[in-house]
Amino acid sequence: MAEHIMKSFDSELRRLYGELKLMGELSSQQLAQACQVLLNRDNDAADVLIAADAKIDKLESLISHDVLRLLALRQPMAGDLREVYSALKITADIERVGDYAANIAKRSKILNQSKPMPAISALPALFALAGELMSEAMQAFLNQDVAAAERVRARDAELDALYTRLFREVLTYMAEDPRMITPGTHLLFIAKNIERIGDHATNIAESALFIVNGEAPGVRPKSDGTTS
Repeated sequence: MAEHIMKSFDSELRRLYGELKLMGELSSQQLAQACQVLLNRDNDAADVLIAADAKIDKLESLISHDVLRLLALRQPMAGDLREVYSALKITADIERVGDYAANIAKRSKILNQSKPMPAISALPALFALAGELMSEAMQAFLNQDVAAAERVRARDAELDALYTRLFREVLTYMAEDPRMITPGTHLLFIAKNIERIGDHATNIAESALFIVNGEAPGVRPKSDGTTS
C-alpha cells in the first residue's frame, strides 16, 4: 500500500513538473516575442501577445490547484514537501514574467506613437540576458542542478548593470530633449520590467537551491545603480 502511494505521488509530481516546464517555455516565448514587437513597432503583434497572456494565467490556476491537491491528499514531508511548496512559488514567478511581457507589449504601442529613441538599440541585450536567465533557472529547477542555480544568482548582477547603463542613457536623452520625456518614461518602465524578469528568474534558481539544500540561500548579489 505504501509503495502504491509513493508511486502515485511520484506520478503526480512528474505531471506537475511537466506543467511547470510548459508554463516556463510559454513565458520565455512571450519574452522573446515582446522584444520583436518592440523593435518592429508592430501593434498587431503586440495585441496578439497581450491576449496570449491568458494562457499562462490559465496554467497558473491549474498548477495552483494541483499543488493544493497534492498537499491535501498526499501530505508530503521533508524533501517532497519542499518540491511541492517550491512549485507553487515558481508558478507565481513564471506568471509574473508573462505579465511583464504583456506589459512591454502594451507600452510598445504607446512608444510607436513617437519617433524611435536611439537608446532602444540597447534593449535586445537586456532581453537576451533575461531570456538566458529564465531558461537556465528553469533547467536548474527541473534538474535540481545546484551549480546552474548558483550561476543564475551570480549573473543577475549582469542584468542589473545593463539596466543601470540604459537607465542613465535614457535620462540623458530626456534631459536634452523634453519631447523625449514621455517615450523615455515608457522605455524606462520597459527596461525595469526586463530587470524584474531577471529577479524572478533568480527566485526560481533560489527555489531550486532550497529544494536541494533545505534552506534559503543568502543575500543575492545586486548591481542596480539607478537608486544611487
